[in-house]
Amino acid sequence: MTELAWIDAALTSARPQALGALLRYFRDLDTAEEAFQEACLRALKNWPVNGPPRDPAAWLILVGRNAALDHARKRSRLEALPEEERISDLGNAEDALAERLDGAHYRDDVLRLLFICCHPELPATQQIAMALRVVSGFSVRQIARAFLVSESAMEQRITRAKGRVARAGVPFEPPGAVERSERLAAVMAMVYLLFNDGYSAADDAVPMRAQLCDEAIRLARLLLRLFQTEPEVMGLLALLLLQHSRAPARYAANGSVVLLEDQDRASWDRKLIGEGLALVDKAMRHRKPGPYQVQAAIAALHARAARPEETDWAQIDRLYASLERLQPSPVVTLNRAVAHAKVHGPDAALSLIGPLEAQLSDYFHFFGVQGALLLQTGRHGEAKTAFDRAIGLARTAAEADHIRMHLDRLMTDAQGFGAGLA
Repeated sequence: MTELAWIDAALTSARPQALGALLRYFRDLDTAEEAFQEACLRALKNWPVNGPPRDPAAWLILVGRNAALDHARKRSRLEALPEEERISDLGNAEDALAERLDGAHYRDDVLRLLFICCHPELPATQQIAMALRVVSGFSVRQIARAFLVSESAMEQRITRAKGRVARAGVPFEPPGAVERSERLAAVMAMVYLLFNDGYSAADDAVPMRAQLCDEAIRLARLLLRLFQTEPEVMGLLALLLLQHSRAPARYAANGSVVLLEDQDRASWDRKLIGEGLALVDKAMRHRKPGPYQVQAAIAALHARAARPEETDWAQIDRLYASLERLQPSPVVTLNRAVAHAKVHGPDAALSLIGPLEAQLSDYFHFFGVQGALLLQTGRHGEAKTAFDRAIGLARTAAEADHIRMHLDRLMTDAQGFGAGLA
């Protein structure tokens, strides 16, 4: 990994904690963001020379706070800007701050920031988009992809969200118990999208992007600490743990995607699986099903299958049907089609996804699944067309290589390709 790539990954990983702490200090979102950006600029200048700090988040908090205070002093003409060495050479100050990061104040900084972004003054779509941009530092392109909308539309959504928060005079304090419950759905959605961004990252140049998954799991654990009896929070954490347990097996040594049915299940993290399965069972005992619980139950069926052929695809198909009722979405239906094909055959699955093409015309996975199903039915010409469109929409080299592998099968007239999940 290049030096710049490491720094970028470290800044991305530290952003939620650092920005949350800066918000607590200054009680103003714009000031906190400006302080964090100034700290990032100084990190780009300082870290290549002096090496990485012991705790990047602590470094960014201290430097960002000092920079914001310096700017305030300059504006009020109270005192001159201190020497650069006083800020860059943190010494014991950084160590002391790092020791306090897990204390009572810092532990809740990220959640405080999340709850502010998910204020009820904002529509749900704006809450999630703003949280992804402010808390996680996602690019507008990444967020637009997650919502299947154009970049310009997402840019306008985020701008409107920030404006409404500013006009609403949002108090920069953690909300009370009732208000927290009202915001919980938006916060959980943001955590889930944060996890998915790290989970789907396959760029070898930035391997620390995988830390996004760990950060999402950490946030989910904090949510469960606040909402200990909420089954949907249990379901969210279970889902993330079960998905993350497969991380060591999802990519081959050359970076290519390994489908779920081809993964080395012995390499799955059994500790994460055990914790996830226990949470699924605990959540289901509440008999209050929700979308995260259903998705966790689907992941649990994969985790419980010692071999691919032991997977209960009929039950997975039924669970996806339940998820369609709870959370109607073309992506949910597309995912169901994979299980539906296992139970009812590829023609039935093609009928299921046929009406989705207009809605998912820019979605890589739609054409990958469509091509796979067409290949199973022997419609090779149509399969090649679908795969070509998938390659054109691929976000990573690994995705494109995965589709090219199936195009190679077409060239050799291979049969029996089964669409799977990575």
